[in-house]
Amino acid sequence: MTNVQFNDNGLVPAIVQDAQTKEVLTLAYMNQEALDLTIKTKESWFYSRSRNELWNKGATSGNKQKVIDIRYDCDQDAILLLVHPEGPACHTGAVSCFQGDGESDRNDRDPFAILKSLEKTIANRKEHMPEGAYTTYLFTEGIDKILKKVGEEASEVIIAAKNDDQTEMHWEVADLFYHLLVLLEEKKIPLAAIMKTLEQRHKV
Repeated sequence: MTNVQFNDNGLVPAIVQDAQTKEVLTLAYMNQEALDLTIKTKESWFYSRSRNELWNKGATSGNKQKVIDIRYDCDQDAILLLVHPEGPACHTGAVSCFQGDGESDRNDRDPFAILKSLEKTIANRKEHMPEGAYTTYLFTEGIDKILKKVGEEASEVIIAAKNDDQTEMHWEVADLFYHLLVLLEEKKIPLAAIMKTLEQRHKV
């Protein structure tokens, strides 16, 4: 990245994009040090023009961005970061900083963002094991219990489908998704890895 052209203030705009969904998450600025830290740590670092200091995205909120690739445009004066976000990009809690206020905007938001949010919640439960939480119970009981629940929920989906019960299908598929995410966390397999496999199969 030695060819990046910084402006007179020593900054370059950095567009952050979800590597999986391709949604544009935010626009921030980098100086040379922020760019170097981003390359070194594989996490997004920026320069705050209002605070005049470096900041590591998610250092306080936990909503980090794992950098998958870094590119610059044809004029070499803008950077594109492709990331796997571990939570919302916007300080408001929205997935992206680029949000409108119309009905069409709400319909266009990433419908799969809840899966990434749920994955993060499950990982947090496993790390802290809060007493009384159902997810804590599953991790405490171990892999056999988790596999049993995945099997049970898969069977419930089949029954709901056979009964042609749309409402029940919604609930049971949601339950299956949740237990599959618990299983993935137990086996230390990120959801992004499964999405990558689906993407590769789709290209074949």
